[in-house]
Amino acid sequence: MNHDIEALARRQSGMLARRQLTARGIGWNAVDRQVAAGRWATRTPRVISTFTGELTVDQQRWLGVLHAGPCSLLGGLTAGARHGLVGWERATITVLVDDELAFEPVPGVRFFRSRRPFGLLASPKSGLPSCHLEPALLLWAAYDAPLRPAYGVLAAAVQQGLTTPDRLLEWIRVLKPLRRAPGFRAMMRDIEGGAHSTAERDVLRMCRRYGWPEPQTQNTRTDADGRQRWTDCEWRLGDGTTLVLEVDGSFHMAASQWEADIRRSRRLTAPGRLLIRATAFEVRHEPHEVARDLIALGLVPRAA
Repeated sequence: MNHDIEALARRQSGMLARRQLTARGIGWNAVDRQVAAGRWATRTPRVISTFTGELTVDQQRWLGVLHAGPCSLLGGLTAGARHGLVGWERATITVLVDDELAFEPVPGVRFFRSRRPFGLLASPKSGLPSCHLEPALLLWAAYDAPLRPAYGVLAAAVQQGLTTPDRLLEWIRVLKPLRRAPGFRAMMRDIEGGAHSTAERDVLRMCRRYGWPEPQTQNTRTDADGRQRWTDCEWRLGDGTTLVLEVDGSFHMAASQWEADIRRSRRLTAPGRLLIRATAFEVRHEPHEVARDLIALGLVPRAA
């Protein structure tokens, strides 16, 4: 190999597209001779490696991007992992490609077609061509993900310090039209600090749906340590028991916050008080699940 090709191979973890070699004067016959000699390996009709043997994760990502063409980008959760997102890794590699391109399928690689401007989506980060974190996750959440993971991945990106609600809101605007955008915007407002008022509206909507009396909200209580606490929603049941619903904000599952919430709930429990918890996601998107548990504990429709 000449120095130019050696340098390119180093930058691309030993993976090369045939078009890159052709542009540098290395024709297909020369490539085939390297493969026949056992020095290189054909990985797809469009991509070869300057080594034989198994591919690493990084090399598999290069394979997908090089196979799809010069404008392609890592997208979805693959781009998320590239930007440092932890806990959402997937075996399948997602590559964002222009909607009009045509090429062979590649095992283990999913090609996500888009007509959006790739120059806008591309991250300036060196190395593997990748989509910016925010549009990569938003497009996956909008078009690929089931509902709960769609919201969960956005919350995780914020919690892990990889982005902010403001940046996600700006990208939601840029990507318009975007499926699920109203829900994503509401979630960003929750994360920014408006979770309580939003969850309260969702609880009241659930009450109207099931014919329940409206709960008392934001009640002050004294916990087992004598500290004043606020509870979210309370109903007085027919037997005199107080049923308390605590609504956790949008996916705030950092360990310290989660432990503090568990401790707080435990110390608010007392004889004659039933305390249950739900997430803001459940109250908004799965109210039937919350309602089933509240009904089982004795919450009934108000008298006509």
